[in-house]
Amino acid sequence: MKGKWALVTGATAGLGLAIAEGLAGAGANIILHDLDAPKQAADVLRAHFNVEVIAAGADLSQRDAIEAMMADLLARSGAIDILVNNAVVRHFAAVEQFPPECWDQALAVNLSAPFHLIRLALPAMKQRGWGRIINMGSIYATRAVEDRIDYVTTKTAIAGMTRAVALETARSGITCNTLCPGTLPTPAILTKIAAMAADSGRPVEDATRQYLGERQPTQRFIAMKAVAAMVVFLCGADANDITGATLPIDGGWSAA
Repeated sequence: MKGKWALVTGATAGLGLAIAEGLAGAGANIILHDLDAPKQAADVLRAHFNVEVIAAGADLSQRDAIEAMMADLLARSGAIDILVNNAVVRHFAAVEQFPPECWDQALAVNLSAPFHLIRLALPAMKQRGWGRIINMGSIYATRAVEDRIDYVTTKTAIAGMTRAVALETARSGITCNTLCPGTLPTPAILTKIAAMAADSGRPVEDATRQYLGERQPTQRFIAMKAVAAMVVFLCGADANDITGATLPIDGGWSAA
């Protein structure tokens, strides 16, 4: 992937940063995006992998901010060869109590932003005859959960967007796929499990086994580096004919 530019949104830490590290390890130049430009993370990535790294900040709920960022990035890089739509917001409330402003924000960041980034990245990809678009979905692209209507709705819609883009780009050298991870060891999840353990007076290990056992048959977290490795694979030549797919990495959750 040497010489190719990869834009990963929501990449200050967690899964986004792990994906950026995986792509950098494969030789790609990286654009790390977050609401505020992640300059420190960019410096670390640059030093560790010896690739070019750009730190970009933009509010993905605002179309003008997306367009300004992409205009700048395309001028600096020539093309976004790999686009990973990872940034997400989520809220927790029952439907009738769900704040309308939170619904609007989720639609903007989780759904409209990937659309705008894809439409703006595609012309240069088509000109080069190569491109990779990876939309981060979720286990909740295929099933529902209470009190998270924004997340379930937008992740389900992302799978549809992927199919539509894949069909339109099928003969252009561009692929578009959705990855659907199960439970990752994110700070939010670890905090939730720690609170469960404290409330019940149990060891964190026991609470972790219960939490994962109710979800993933493997009863272990999905490793972020495993998701990153799948992204790297999808960007390689052996994945030329994988497009329009919704691929689970969920420890058997979707099969249960």
